[in-house]
Amino acid sequence: MTFPRIKSRDFEDRGDLDVAINDALSDVAVTPDTKDLSKLVKQFPVRDGETPWTASEVKEVAEELTADIDRLTSELAAADAELSDLLRNSGDGAGDDQADSGSSALEREQELTLVNNTRDLLAQTQRALGRISTGTFGTCESCGRAIGKARVQAFPRATLCVECKQREERR
Repeated sequence: MTFPRIKSRDFEDRGDLDVAINDALSDVAVTPDTKDLSKLVKQFPVRDGETPWTASEVKEVAEELTADIDRLTSELAAADAELSDLLRNSGDGAGDDQADSGSSALEREQELTLVNNTRDLLAQTQRALGRISTGTFGTCESCGRAIGKARVQAFPRATLCVECKQREERR
């Protein structure tokens, strides 16, 4: 799931920005049902030499992802409030010297970058939780092999195995 990047010039007023941010928040993945985890974990691939996933391990990852979603949602709301203040207090720039206008524009762009980064991380977290629910957690989206249990436990948002990620970064 990808979202269009938010840019300050894309919004004429605060309401349009609220709509874009709320759209990003409305796509929260459903938390996997813990009683179904024992069936789902059998579908999660592991690499040679790794032990199979257990329901408690997957539940722990799901709880971590859910906590991250809550934290990121709060961070996004705080960044949204800060951006709202910046947009409300920016005025039309009349009477400001160029340095003040440039500083205000830079501050707005930094807040928008923060909102975009937080929103992207939230989307990745939601996708990871969704992959648990659909039984595709731990499967490389590029080659279809196991990402690796240790990698996924360290970084639950991982969508690529190490080999595919290295190949992607070389491009």
